[in-house]
Amino acid sequence: MWDYTDKVHDHFLHPHNAGPLPDANAIGEVGSLACGDALKLYLKISDDGVIERAGFETFGCASAIASSSVLTDMVIGMKVDDALKITNKDITNALGGLPKQKMHCSVMGQEALEAAIRNWRGEPAEPHAHEEGKLVCKCFGVTDAQIIRAIRENGLKTVEEVTDYTKAGGACGQCLDEIAEILAHELKQKPLSELKPKPRMTNVQRMQKAMKIIDEEIRPKLNADGGDIELVDVDGKRVTVSLHGRCSQCRSSEVTIRNLVEKMLREHVEPDIVVEEV
Repeated sequence: MWDYTDKVHDHFLHPHNAGPLPDANAIGEVGSLACGDALKLYLKISDDGVIERAGFETFGCASAIASSSVLTDMVIGMKVDDALKITNKDITNALGGLPKQKMHCSVMGQEALEAAIRNWRGEPAEPHAHEEGKLVCKCFGVTDAQIIRAIRENGLKTVEEVTDYTKAGGACGQCLDEIAEILAHELKQKPLSELKPKPRMTNVQRMQKAMKIIDEEIRPKLNADGGDIELVDVDGKRVTVSLHGRCSQCRSSEVTIRNLVEKMLREHVEPDIVVEEV
């Protein structure tokens, strides 16, 4: 369940300026239905460059709808040149924040606004950098130019953050190495090993590894002192164990034994595992 702010909830459930503008003289479209997110932004701009009205049509999640809704509120009454200064950070801040995995929704709003204003000015539908950019993520159609822009404007430091802001690498994952190379270049050749995302362990893999460490490393130590241990459950990073024999009889040592189990599982399985005893 995503942790949405009250403003995100409000704009999602009661979106402002939803729907097309029949007399719009500026339209910007970004994303695609195939990628799972799409936004069409409509603007009515006066002859002297003031955005008088705005509307939108969005296909996407709550964050995409909320980002589009709050963006229309932000731009109404603004001059075009001032509206072009709006960043995805401004959209996110206006909503009181977004889950990091949904930051690409605010980026989509910024790109739609820029596309609409280019349309009003009679400029090409896509910025020059995008046209010349090399396609990196085939799943979501993200170029290196878009990735570099997201890194520079948002101070991104990891591949996971690039995915959060652009969706690149969020599907098949074949472009993750290339994203890491781009990131390394932008961060002045930071070691690539620090940039590549660590493989995520499934719950089954975590349980199998925990059982192996308990059977081969922990149980022999406890058996030597007349005790024993049983793996009861693995729920994400929470591991539940049961102590037997002398371990279960000596209440004063349970915390120490639990700490020992937790320490070894953190060393050999995952660093943020929490051990509970029943």
